[in-house]
Amino acid sequence: MPPKDYVAEKEKCKKFLQEFYKDDLGKKHFKYGSQLVHIAHREKVALHIDLDDVAEEDPELVDSICENTRRYMTIFADAVHELLPDYKEKEVVNKDALDIYIEHRLMMEQRTRDPNETRDFHNQYPSELMRRFEVYFKTPSSVKPKVIRDVKADAIGKLVNVRGIVTRVTEVKPMMVVATYTCDQCGAETYQPIQSPTFTPLIMCPSRECQTNKSGGRLYLQTRGSKFIKFQELKIQEHSDQVPVGNIPRSMTVFVRGENTRLAQPGDHVSVTGIFLPLLKTGFRQVVQGLLSETYLDAHRIVKMNKTEDDELGTEEMTEDELRVIAEEDFYEKLAASIAPEIYGHEDIKKALLLLLVGGVDHSPKGMKIRGNINICLMGDPGVAKSQLLSYIDRLAPRSQYTTGRGSSGVGLTAAVMKDPVTGEMTLEGGALVLADQGICCIDEFDKMMDADRTAIHEVMEQQTISIAKAGIMTTLNARCSILAAANPAYGRYNPKKTVEQNIQLPAALLSRFDLLWLIQDKPDRDNDLRLAQHITYVHQHNKQPPTQFEPLDMKLMRRYISLCQKKQPAIPESLADYITAAYVEMRKEARTNKDTTFTSARTLLSVLRLSTALARLRLVDIVEKEDVNEAMRLMEMSKDSLLGDKGQTARTQRPSDVIFATIREMVPDKGVRSVKYSEAEQRCISKGFTPAQFEEALEEYEELNVWLLNQARTRITFI
Repeated sequence: MPPKDYVAEKEKCKKFLQEFYKDDLGKKHFKYGSQLVHIAHREKVALHIDLDDVAEEDPELVDSICENTRRYMTIFADAVHELLPDYKEKEVVNKDALDIYIEHRLMMEQRTRDPNETRDFHNQYPSELMRRFEVYFKTPSSVKPKVIRDVKADAIGKLVNVRGIVTRVTEVKPMMVVATYTCDQCGAETYQPIQSPTFTPLIMCPSRECQTNKSGGRLYLQTRGSKFIKFQELKIQEHSDQVPVGNIPRSMTVFVRGENTRLAQPGDHVSVTGIFLPLLKTGFRQVVQGLLSETYLDAHRIVKMNKTEDDELGTEEMTEDELRVIAEEDFYEKLAASIAPEIYGHEDIKKALLLLLVGGVDHSPKGMKIRGNINICLMGDPGVAKSQLLSYIDRLAPRSQYTTGRGSSGVGLTAAVMKDPVTGEMTLEGGALVLADQGICCIDEFDKMMDADRTAIHEVMEQQTISIAKAGIMTTLNARCSILAAANPAYGRYNPKKTVEQNIQLPAALLSRFDLLWLIQDKPDRDNDLRLAQHITYVHQHNKQPPTQFEPLDMKLMRRYISLCQKKQPAIPESLADYITAAYVEMRKEARTNKDTTFTSARTLLSVLRLSTALARLRLVDIVEKEDVNEAMRLMEMSKDSLLGDKGQTARTQRPSDVIFATIREMVPDKGVRSVKYSEAEQRCISKGFTPAQFEEALEEYEELNVWLLNQARTRITFI
């Protein structure tokens, strides 16, 4: 391959920047010309060059740029630097420190120097110091994005496009690009452009004056005259569906400079375009590393992605037609049925999940915070598609995290104190709840969590913050997320003979924080089972849901509609306040009389308000109506509906001796001798309303069955 003539290449770049245009209604729109005008007037810093545009003019140049990107960056930068004076239409009014600094230097030179004298290389102004713009490339659309583990040695120095999830983001720090030194003898200034992460400072003055006089002037680094740019480091990890069997996800370091910083947060799905380069360490680090070399991606473009589809995150407004499609009759049912349409039934649960996605309105009276996020717990028998609903919501929500109860510890949910590999100081690494800030955290197998880990969630669910005092770090992190939990009842399946509290076996402090606790019981019912079985077999054969009355909305449209709903801030009018308070008082009264309901507290009232505002948001209105409150109350009633279905017929009366036996059995200690004091057992049974005669009868009956034995003195009951 013949050596490239880079001067000719630079001319090509200049020609492209000057002459490329798009047809805009018969007019020529010079795409890069207008960008250069903005850069010349300092209204813009970054110049994004789309390689699809370059391909229209010169396809060979695109190949060269993709193969040798670092070199072409400097060529384009030189071309822009030479073209800028032609595009400058007015003087820049706002001058910064560097402008004044350079002006002064030029004035000093004109006074002191001989005009014919040529300047030394080190004492000339380097182009990096003078430039006020950055050049970035965008890959051609024909290039497919790569998986992180496919970026190998053949990609070194080339422009690559990778996708992944951001796991770590460092703070933005200034990074030196040009070091400026002054000499203590002759006062001359020396500039040193820095390319690598480390540099060796110059010590001896290279100016002609010092070398002729052999005065040996020492150089001192001047921070004011040096140039710094913003620098940030990201860690991206590949998607879980791209990991081969038996491997763990790979990650890659991304260095971000200038205008590309602060674009991504941990937990974002991004597509990064950049140059894949080796990172050579020097000095002590090199000794530790031995012969190995690190690699990194020098980012040119960072774009947030949708989670499921391979497209960029849509931020465009919804059109009138799309809104009309959604806002037809019974749109609430339609939106709810579009959530996981492959799952049969559960209409009310889907409505509740729709409200969870939309969320209520946050209120912040002075010094207080009332959350707007809705928390839901789905508790039900095995095989009622709880986990499927959770994973669907995880895919649908724009920002979400999915964890399981056994697989997550308290620190994994809140925050862990880590040692930063770059600086070596202690930093906080956010857990699942922090990463799901402003989103949804789905926790599966909620009942199998350790109690110690479950306490970490209490603060998040009501105060929406995480307070930490570990390793000298005292801080409060935001965790404004909705929690969607799925759990099995205490005995694996729901046991109708036990009360609701015995079946749930979660602390009341936690239950009251859930706006809706949805109890799903799987009861045999011929018609329902037949329809369910037909639905499942159809989905299994055709990989899609059976035909319904209407077409379910696709995920993209749902996401955009939900983000539109979240902009509304509906209020509750005065007229409804009395209605809601009366309804709440009625609920409390019912909870007092009926023992078989879950805990009702003032939080239940707030739940009704939150659900009502979420329903008003769905309709894109600013005032909550009575129907919204009624629907919120209906959802709360329906959440317990599957339990109350056949309470009347099945509750058979238990014999007193059976109840006495159950009472005594509960008193037996788990470990050690399985025996109970006679007097204590009798006391307990009498306090439950049984007569001593019934107690004696039960003792004899179970003694005959060889379940327990009484000693001679009739003081202890020992189980066999």
